Amino acid sequence: MGVFEGQLGSPSGRFAIVAARFNSVVTDKLVDAAVGTLARHGVGDDRVDLVWVPGSFEIPTVAQRLAAGGKYAAVVCLGCVVRGDTDHYRYVAGETARGIAEAGRATGVPVILGLLTTDTVEQALARAGPPPHNAGASAAETAIRMANLIAQLPA
Repeated sequence: MGVFEGQLGSPSGRFAIVAARFNSVVTDKLVDAAVGTLARHGVGDDRVDLVWVPGSFEIPTVAQRLAAGGKYAAVVCLGCVVRGDTDHYRYVAGETARGIAEAGRATGVPVILGLLTTDTVEQALARAGPPPHNAGASAAETAIRMANLIAQLPA
């Protein structure tokens, strides 16, 4: 029986981070933690590209384009959608999550969901605190594990 599992060892290849500028008080912290986590696992700044998009809704379009280009071992998607008084939150959060999943399925490249969906900014800041409780750090670890797993799988 063959058992395959992505480890946190130093992966090969480049990584992309797609981050939303909207709610930057939160996303800046997610990005910093993701970059730091990648570095701790052997992925230096010279192997990471950071792409800023206006908001979370724009993440899937850019993530899919990057993943389809064949340059990246994984794409980490970071954003923050805070519930407001209208249905806008539901549409943005749902379509962003769906688009990120579709980008990974369409390209075969791990496209990692690091999207915070919270009721308040305070909740979002709590999820953007120091690692290991930072969603950006968790998303980067998932990207490393998935890149290593994909590299092991038979074609």
